[in-house]
Amino acid sequence: MNFAAAPDGTELAWTESGGGEPLLLIAGQATAMDGWGPTADLLSRSYRVIRFDHRGVGRSGQGQADRYSTRLLAADAVAVLDAAGVETAHVYGHSMGGRIGQWLAIDFPERVRTLILAASSGGRSTDPGMRADAAAMAALVSGDLARLAPLFFDAEWAADHPEAVQTFFTSRASAWAKSRHFRASREHDAWSELGSILAPTLILHGTEDPLTPLPNAVALRRHVRASVLVRVPGAGHGLHLDHPETVDWIQEFTTRKSR
Repeated sequence: MNFAAAPDGTELAWTESGGGEPLLLIAGQATAMDGWGPTADLLSRSYRVIRFDHRGVGRSGQGQADRYSTRLLAADAVAVLDAAGVETAHVYGHSMGGRIGQWLAIDFPERVRTLILAASSGGRSTDPGMRADAAAMAALVSGDLARLAPLFFDAEWAADHPEAVQTFFTSRASAWAKSRHFRASREHDAWSELGSILAPTLILHGTEDPLTPLPNAVALRRHVRASVLVRVPGAGHGLHLDHPETVDWIQEFTTRKSR
């Protein structure tokens, strides 16, 4: 385990595995780096995979409340790249991690080779079709794994991978930190600046995502000029884990765009 110093001095735990071009994984809201589980293992066969715990999560320090915004959390991600000695990396963000990845590509374009956004959004919208329904949100805040898992994963995959599911939902974060992660994700709004993203961008989104409905991905595709949208049939919010075929698509995309 390694530690990076965030801009405010907060210690951020990070680790790496594999070899090849650097690939930074940015986890979702209040989710620890261990939650990448089997996906990180698959990716490490082709990349130097770098993962980290967000501030307030896992083995990272808590830091100050005013540092919990998706834009400032992107500066934390840069601190991890600095600690790893990486000048530029492929960046793969899931859910709120994708929101953070957007700011990383906007504010630090020289650090991002390609950008992969899974189950993500450009932020708040007045379009009701882009918002999670009340039942899904109630399940999300319940903390009840039995209610959470169906929002994220295919039932058969979850039954076959109980350890990965348990690890994903075990965030080791305080209620204080979880509430600030939730607020950071909810208040994210990058729509007006997404057009400045220069990095080739792959958008992966499940057609049955109840937490970030598919119209969010369609809107991302319109706003990010150098982007490609791949709709994953039947997938929910956790497609980065239960649809391992996405790893092949990522490899194809980064190889093609790195030439």
